[in-house]
Parts: sequence; C-alpha cells; structure tokens
Amino acid sequence: MTYAHVRAVVATLALAALTAVPAHAEPRDPWVRAWGANGAGQLGNGTTLVQQTPADVQGLARAGVRELAGGGWTDSSAFAVALMNDGTVQAWGGNSKGQLGDGTTTDRFFPAAVAGLSGVSQVAAGYHFGYAVRGGRVLAWGDNAYGQLGDGSTTGTNRPVAVQSLNRVADIAAGCYHAVALREDGTVWTWGQNNSGQLGLGSNDNRNTPQRVPGLTDVVEVAAGCNHSLARTADGTVKAWGYNTNGQLGNDSTAPSSVPVDVQHLDDVARIFACAYHSFAVLDDGAVRAWGWNGRGQLGDGSTVSRTTPVPVPALTDVLGLAGGYSHTVAVLADGSVLGWGENDTGQLGDASTTNSVTPVVALPPGSGATRVAASTVGRSSYAY
Repeated sequence: MTYAHVRAVVATLALAALTAVPAHAEPRDPWVRAWGANGAGQLGNGTTLVQQTPADVQGLARAGVRELAGGGWTDSSAFAVALMNDGTVQAWGGNSKGQLGDGTTTDRFFPAAVAGLSGVSQVAAGYHFGYAVRGGRVLAWGDNAYGQLGDGSTTGTNRPVAVQSLNRVADIAAGCYHAVALREDGTVWTWGQNNSGQLGLGSNDNRNTPQRVPGLTDVVEVAAGCNHSLARTADGTVKAWGYNTNGQLGNDSTAPSSVPVDVQHLDDVARIFACAYHSFAVLDDGAVRAWGWNGRGQLGDGSTVSRTTPVPVPALTDVLGLAGGYSHTVAVLADGSVLGWGENDTGQLGDASTTNSVTPVVALPPGSGATRVAASTVGRSSYAY
C-alpha cells in the first residue's frame, strides 16, 4: 500500500469516528410524545384522533421543554401547557374557556405561545385554566367560576392575569378547580373551589384570593388531585386534606377533611404525586406507595380495591416521575422506559391496545430518552418528555 493510500484510509477512519453515533447518544426520536384521548387536539399532532401508542407532539423537542402539565376533564376540554427552557410557555388543545391563554377561545391542534409570557419558572394546569410562576409571582388564565384565578373575582380571562397578594412562590399545583402554592418560606397557600375542604382552611368556603393553610410549616413539595391536596414536609412525612371518598387522604378513613391530616404509615418520602383521585409517594429507598381510588387498577398493586392507606406498588423501582389522570397512571423509570397502568379505553396506557391493566405495561422502551411524564388532570391523555 502506498503512502497516499495509507493517508486516505486514515482520513476515512477519522471521518467515520467523528460522524459515528455512540451507543449512549441522543435517541433517534427527540420529540415530546403523547398518546390517548385527543378530542380537542391535546396530543398536539395536528389531529383529533385517538392515539394508542406514543406519537410526536409536532415541533416540540424534549430538549427544549423544562416542564409539561396536562389539563382538562372531558375529552373535548383537555389541553396541555409546556414551559420552555427560554422561559416562554406553549399551549395546545381545548380552549373553550380560554385555557390556552392566547387571547382566543379557539382550540389548537399544535403548540402555540401563551400571550405575553416570558421569564417563567413553573407551570400547572387545571380543568379549564392554567398557571405560570414568574419572578416568584403567579399568573393565571382561563375559567374562574370558583375564584381559581386568584385575582379577587370570578370572571374568566383568555390572557394571563396576576394572582393577588402572593410572592416568593417556589412551586404551584393545580387541582380540578383549586390551586396549591408553596412559598420559599415553606408555607402553603391555596385558593379556588373548596367544596370538599381541598383548600385546607378549616371550612368549605370558596376563596378567590390566596389564603395561608394554617399549621403547615417546613413544606418542601406540594401536589394537587382533583379535589384533594398533598404536602411533603422537610422530615419526609406527608399531609393531606380535602376529598376522601376513596381514601385519597391516606388516613385510614373515607371522611373528608378541611384541615391537613397525616398520611399514615408513610415515612422517609422523597417525592409525592397526586393524580385525579389517587396518589403516590416515592420513598428514599426508591420504593413506591399508592393510595386512593383504584376502580380501574390505577394504583398498580394488581387489584381494583381502593386503598385508604398507602400500599406497595410491586416491582416498580428507579422511578423518576409519575402522573395520572381520571383512572390511569404513567411512570418513567431511570432507564428511560415509560410504563402505564389502569384504565385504557382510549389507549392512554400507550401499549397499542385498549385493554385495562392492573399492573404496569410498556408504553416506551428503555433508552427512549424520556425523563418526565404528565397526564390530563382528570382526563385520558398521557405525555412523556
């Protein structure tokens, strides 16, 4: 072989080394994925067709999304809100109450900007409304029938308005018609509908401005189900309040509570997740506990028996995130796999079927690149990103 040939071979090998994709590189599909019910275009794929396996949300790359929240109840009202890494917010799906925040009430089948939002750090979505935290203050838009926009009125708006008298907000969660906000000082503030005591204020009166939940201090995480609320404290215990017909409060009863109560038999909690009518806790050792309504197997414990105190979810480990809608749950594991369990009538488990499952089935395999999941508040749509 001549010197020229040797140089040609070396150059070819060098080029191949530069262009080859290593085994640990970005997966071939970089997009946010969505599946399940899609009557309002909430899957963001340009159609209103049910999707039984994960499909791309058009033009929304995982790498650009900081947080995604699913909202809505009926299939015709569901929507999604995505916080981008640049601090702007995109929304799509149903918009009958202005829940997309774009100044209209027109449904959108693709992501579009929420009007005038930048510098946002967190988002949340309820039944027909959305929230964004910017500079420690909360902005809200959409339906306001119960004061859930927190602006002192019950008048809805299709553009963001400021929630009154609340600053230094570190995180926010949205229920069906109420909000739970965590301030930097570890206190919890709530507003909106309160028919089941979900505001934790010791009464059942709706509030259209934020109120501090008495007796809660050193809180580090909050979550909201449809009509119940959760708070995790710095010592790893969990408080709950509100609706409890199916054991959502985890206190071995089915009586509602308008003040925080202890979730029983639960210590060393690292994360909490509230779904519509059921909840999960991930412990420090990676184990998962579930409680609440289980009529479709959404607790993942192999049964359809509702649980009034937390029970183990077998064989579920290395969980990065959990989310759930009306009667299904999705989870993402450390290996990138996405699992689903519970009701599956519109393909919300993502396993190419419409068969319910009381134990986890695979929606996305290991190596998918997903690290987080979301679901419509009380709906049948799922997201992975």
